[in-house]
Amino acid sequence: MPAEAGSAEGAKIWVTYREAPLAVKTVLAGVLVNRLSGFLQVFLVLFLTSRGYSKGDTVIALGVYGGGAVVGSLTGGTLADRLGVRNATMLSMAGTSVLTAALLYLPDFPLVLAAVALVSLGAQLFRPASATLLAELTDNDRQVMVFAMYRFGLNVGATAAPLLGYALYNAGGHSYHLLLWGEAAIALAYGCFARATLPARMRKAAGGPDAAPPSQGYAAVLRDRRYLLYLAAVLCHSAVYTQYLSTLPLYLNSIGTALFWYTFAVSLNGFIVIAFELLVTKLSQQWPVKVTVGAGFALIGSGVACYGLPIGPAAVVIGTLVWSLGEILGGPAIFAYPAKAGPEHLRSRYIGSFQFMFGLGTALGPVAGTWLFLRLGALVWPTVALGSLLAAVFGLIAVRPLPQTVAMAEEPAPPAAESGCMSAADCADCVE
Repeated sequence: MPAEAGSAEGAKIWVTYREAPLAVKTVLAGVLVNRLSGFLQVFLVLFLTSRGYSKGDTVIALGVYGGGAVVGSLTGGTLADRLGVRNATMLSMAGTSVLTAALLYLPDFPLVLAAVALVSLGAQLFRPASATLLAELTDNDRQVMVFAMYRFGLNVGATAAPLLGYALYNAGGHSYHLLLWGEAAIALAYGCFARATLPARMRKAAGGPDAAPPSQGYAAVLRDRRYLLYLAAVLCHSAVYTQYLSTLPLYLNSIGTALFWYTFAVSLNGFIVIAFELLVTKLSQQWPVKVTVGAGFALIGSGVACYGLPIGPAAVVIGTLVWSLGEILGGPAIFAYPAKAGPEHLRSRYIGSFQFMFGLGTALGPVAGTWLFLRLGALVWPTVALGSLLAAVFGLIAVRPLPQTVAMAEEPAPPAAESGCMSAADCADCVE
């Protein structure tokens, strides 16, 4: 695609989608399908209790599921490099399909736990590979918009998955057989579609001059000090972000607020993100990414802090509106930045480390938030919000300017050896 077309129309939603390669459209559809078929996470507790397992067993299973998701995000970056996007996606979908169906027939709890861990891990293997492909096949001036579409698929899928799962549960006569077989079939169908439409490798051939040596990978990411600061910001951000799913319902129950207001807050956030994020991104993608990321982090913290205001249900509405604005403003840029933060041959590792830290924050956040709530009461909200303030400061320091146009990307960069840098990550500091 000519650079002029990208510059003139990069902010338009439909133009960006229409002119995207088939592989990009496949990935965007796959993200939606991946989340849409995520019934197991929603119905895991109910499924296990229906099989006679105790509440303690279900808690363990939920922890194992979360651990598998965190490990899968990190492993997915490596597989995207070693196997290629197409093979990593096929492995992810095929493994998820087989193991999900197998849950119906496993005879004891240790085997169920192993399957739950592998299903969670397998479902996440797809994420770094898909994000890497989106970054590789999308022009620089359309990166943020494409990742806004990526998040749109995630959010629509997450919203619709419980409804689709419940429909299958009812259609199966209140049995989990149709539900789990349905999830397995959807994953397998997408795996076959990916096999037919996704490229085996990225533009850079494996083993080419820009390929990552075996000794690098995540070790090279760890040497990029500024990106480590960005990962710390993401960890703080995701830990704060997830409080609306864990600490908020506990807090509202403790002060006697009706359950309606919690469900209203969750629904309000879902509506705002799905209805407005792409539209807001048309404007925000033209801003410096540093500003967008920092503002997103700060608004999410401000909204969470509003939950502690002594104004009854109005605090729930105001807080949710504010942090939802932060999510739709900063979310696409936060997700897009890792694809351009480091050298091209380490792109999948940068993305994998980002998704690992985001998943780790969502796993640790509920534990930390609940612990603080039990000790601080309403003061938990300004205390937790400090995490977002810290994320905003870290983000403003860590984020490097992204390439603005395709033409700029075509200018040859000076070799690392001429600048005296020890690594490509260090060279990125010199460029700024």
